[in-house]
Amino acid sequence: MENSVQIAGLHFAYPGQPPFISDFSLKLNPGSRCLLVGANGAGKTTLLRIFAGKHMVGGKDVVRILGQSAFHDTSLTCSGELAYLGESWSRAIGCAGEVPLQGDFSAEHMIFGVEGVDPDRREKLIDLLDIDLEWKMHKVSDGQRRRVQICMGLLHVFQVLLLDEVTVDLDVVARMDLLSFLMEECEQRGATVVYSTHIFDGLESWATHLAYVEDGKLKQTYTFPDIFYTLDRPKTLLRIVEPLLRAERKHRENVAASGGGQVKSAMAETSPWSSRRHMAYYR
Repeated sequence: MENSVQIAGLHFAYPGQPPFISDFSLKLNPGSRCLLVGANGAGKTTLLRIFAGKHMVGGKDVVRILGQSAFHDTSLTCSGELAYLGESWSRAIGCAGEVPLQGDFSAEHMIFGVEGVDPDRREKLIDLLDIDLEWKMHKVSDGQRRRVQICMGLLHVFQVLLLDEVTVDLDVVARMDLLSFLMEECEQRGATVVYSTHIFDGLESWATHLAYVEDGKLKQTYTFPDIFYTLDRPKTLLRIVEPLLRAERKHRENVAASGGGQVKSAMAETSPWSSRRHMAYYR
C-alpha cells in the first residue's frame, strides 16, 4: 500500500533564519488520523504548511503527498485532493495588525459560490456545522465565521486533509460532529487527516497516530491504542501529552539556567514571513 503522506529527511528554514525543521520523517497510510502535537512554537504550523505545498523544500521526493511532490505538483491542491485549513480569515491593517476578513455578504453567497460541489455533501456540511445561510460575514462571531470557513474547505472531496487548530473557535457539539464526519471520511474513503491541536478531549478513540514535535524535530511517534500501554499511563490523551510537554519545558529551563541561553523555539515567529502567512492561504 502506497503511503498517502511520506516525508523523508525534511530540513527547512525561512530566508535569513537558522534551520529549525531538522531531519523530519513521517509516513502515513490511507485512512490514518494523525495528531500533530507539541508545545507552542514547536514548528507544527510550518510543518503543515510544508505538507500543503506552501513552502519549497530541497528535492521533489522530500515531501510527497499521494505519491506526488507537495510543492511542485499543483494538481494536488487544484483538484482538492490535498486540502489545508489553517489560519482564520484575516487581513493585515497597518495601524491595527491582523483583523477578521469581513464583508456585507451572506454565508449562502460564499458556500454556494463554490463550483463543482456535490449538493448532498454541501447540505450535510451545512447541517453538521449548524450554519445559518443568512449569516452576514461582518456580523458573525469568530466561531460562526470559522464554521463557514471549515464548510468551504471541506466542500470538495479530499484525500489528504491538513488541519491547524481549526476547532479552537468551535463549541463542543460542532467540534465532535466535525470529528465524526472526518472519521467517516477516513474509514469509508481511505482519506488521511493530519490534525494539529491543543484540545485533546474525545480524541482517544478518534486518532490512529500521534506525532510529537519538539524544536522542529519529530521526537516520537505512537499508534493507538498501543500508546496507552507503551507509556503505562492513564487512558486519556491529556495525561499522556502533559508529561511530554512538561519535560520539554523543564529541559528548556535547565539549559537556560546552565548558561546555555534560551532554547530557540522552532517557530519563534521572528521570520519576516510570519506576519503575512495568511496571504498564502489561497494558493
